[in-house]
Amino acid sequence: MLKKRIIVCLDVKDGRTTKGVKFLNNIDVGDPVEMAAEYYRQGVDELVFYDIIASARGTGPILDLIHKVASQVFIPFCVGGGIGSLDDIRSIILAGAEKVSLNSQAVKNPSLITEGARVFGNQCIVLGMDAKRDETSPSGYRVYINGGRVKTELDAKEWAIRAVELGAGEIVLNSMDADGTRAGYDIDLTSMIADAVSVPVVASGGGGTIEHIADVLTKGKADAALIASMVHSGDYTIENIKKNLNMQNIPVRIISSEND
Repeated sequence: MLKKRIIVCLDVKDGRTTKGVKFLNNIDVGDPVEMAAEYYRQGVDELVFYDIIASARGTGPILDLIHKVASQVFIPFCVGGGIGSLDDIRSIILAGAEKVSLNSQAVKNPSLITEGARVFGNQCIVLGMDAKRDETSPSGYRVYINGGRVKTELDAKEWAIRAVELGAGEIVLNSMDADGTRAGYDIDLTSMIADAVSVPVVASGGGGTIEHIADVLTKGKADAALIASMVHSGDYTIENIKKNLNMQNIPVRIISSEND
């Protein structure tokens, strides 16, 4: 059985890691380079680095900061925010990332998914999707872009299916309703998308307890759980999350004792 992954998200604004609730009221929580090194030491499986204001500002990725983070970790590292061209993707991979997350720019220019997959491989192209409950949308969820600021006409399930057809090799699925609340992942949303596509789905938004993670990895059918607040706050470590999941017979990668 494939092991489930625990992924830490660093939302970065002006070079600092921040955390908000439902995309609002972000507060500074630390230096992304130092935080990346600490989560790597704890045994995180992957890191995701989002420049949360790049798309809204129309700016490109912060390559020097990406390089500094990449130099601290030897695990898959995904970067998102303001990626609008093949040159941007190439620059981020050369800076040390293994994957790029296309969100707003994928909606505005879907061919970027296809071209990115063709040039760099499907495994490098991640669809980042911010979805919010909307009863007027066919699946009950609508896609938002520009850091949750702009409502689109896209239905979440339809967009996930199309993006995979275009070449996305993974989906990071963020529930805007649950984001930062620490009240639990949106199991309905996650399982719906996981059932609809053939690529790994990473659940994001709402992780607050180990039981929330266990639920989304089992009932939600997610391949990985993305967390932020629950470890940024110091309430949990990657080690105790994984040990607890392992005790529940959820397969995870346990780091060697020398890193415990």
